[in-house]
Amino acid sequence: MAAASAAPLAISGVVKMGTLPQAYLESQKVKETKALISELCRQFYHLGWVSGTGGSITIKVHDDSIPKSQQLVVMSPSGVQKERMVDEDMYVLSPNGSILSEPLAKPWPHKAPKCSDCAPLFMRAYEMRNAGAVIHSHGMESCLVTMINPLLKEFRITHMEMIKGIQGHGYYDELVVPIIENTAHERELTESLTEAIKAYPKATAVLVRNHGVYIWGDSWISAKTQAECYHYLFDAAIKLHQLGLDCSTPPHGPIHSPNGIFGSNGKVSAKAGILSSNNSIEPSRRCIILDIEGTTTPISFVTDVLFPYARENVGKHLELTYEEAETQDDIKLLKAQVLEDLENGIAGAVPIPSDGGKEEVIAALVANVEAMIKADRKITSLKQLQGHIWRTGFQRNEIESLVFDDVPEALEKWHALGIKVYIYSSGSRLAQRLLFGNTNSGDLRKYLCGFFDTTVGNKKESKSYVEIRESLGVDNPSEILFVTDVYQEATAAKSAGLDVIISIRPGNGPLPGNHGFKTVKSFSEI
Repeated sequence: MAAASAAPLAISGVVKMGTLPQAYLESQKVKETKALISELCRQFYHLGWVSGTGGSITIKVHDDSIPKSQQLVVMSPSGVQKERMVDEDMYVLSPNGSILSEPLAKPWPHKAPKCSDCAPLFMRAYEMRNAGAVIHSHGMESCLVTMINPLLKEFRITHMEMIKGIQGHGYYDELVVPIIENTAHERELTESLTEAIKAYPKATAVLVRNHGVYIWGDSWISAKTQAECYHYLFDAAIKLHQLGLDCSTPPHGPIHSPNGIFGSNGKVSAKAGILSSNNSIEPSRRCIILDIEGTTTPISFVTDVLFPYARENVGKHLELTYEEAETQDDIKLLKAQVLEDLENGIAGAVPIPSDGGKEEVIAALVANVEAMIKADRKITSLKQLQGHIWRTGFQRNEIESLVFDDVPEALEKWHALGIKVYIYSSGSRLAQRLLFGNTNSGDLRKYLCGFFDTTVGNKKESKSYVEIRESLGVDNPSEILFVTDVYQEATAAKSAGLDVIISIRPGNGPLPGNHGFKTVKSFSEI
């Protein structure tokens, strides 16, 4: 086996270039990783993921003494029969992707050794997601699922048990996988895959249309488990589509198209246009996006119940969960926001001691959170923490959310018409799911297809609605109706091409004169 003249050595937990490359490259951990890839590729071959020499896998050489970002990378070769690979066929790469060790050439009819064409794409997942392993599959289901609608830039599915096997997702969540367009050569996908990883921070996979899928995890076990779940979900989506059912809606009812609702025979069974009370045909709508505060829910519930609960329990919540990873992530976001607020002279911001004890840090955090709540700040760090506090309140039955009486009936009606309903609120997606899952009218999440929060952008900026429109895969933005009580939000959505209605509810603020928008006092009017 050929080796580079210099290879990394583990010294005090840091990988440095040393003068004993052969001993390091032939260490037991490297050998075990090579053997593991050989074994996995045989399994993946029988699953149909790496047939015809296609597909590939790469795993980092785990070593507790070396940070993951500095660990060696073992990668399968390109253009070989994956089920017949042996340990000696593997490549070993440095953390930056340079080849340190390559296999020896084999006699005809074997091709000359070549590192996987996926190498640049694999390295992006390592660099951008701190992955421990990446799998590239050519599984038929991962290819076909991108062909169902060649215009869509995303694969979406919800309310399937196997979604729980995808990192960061639960049964009620909507799984979203970006789809990028195929190219003649695999390496040419690098830029579009990079952009997809940036645009979808929660994603652990990227589909390539008419090609396959890239899947990563923090270890080979995580990547393999998720790959199995993804392929199951892709297959389920294809079969649901064949039955005329929609995988992206909670009850998986009939597929809704711009021209109607498709039944199991694939024929239109109902017109999409809706007959209004004056017998005129209203424009067909594929999606409705709802604001929460002042639209589905009284403003008073948010200001008099939710905000006070979060404010009164923030100290207790931080005290009880301080050591948990979730809370430490909340604290990290808050600290970054407070530093920015202090630099910008935001009123109420107080320094958080970097070297202080737990009690000092919590006291400073509480002061900052109280000031943020009082100012009704629409910032991710605050909304994320509030969502976690409210989750505890809902779990303890200390909070029950409130929706207007007309909301449940309208959601059920729109759902029956095949119209997808989404929520867009400044509150976190977790808080949104909690609110609609614990209402005075029961769990309403079965009527909702997804949730958007300020991670897509500020609600008063047009580009946020462009982002939502593109993620929903709707070509004509006027087929999306946005309902809100805030004039600035209505203006931003309209400028993005969406149809807009303003909600007039008790306690809502006044609107400018001659605002030009249609208004409703009840969802029954929509």
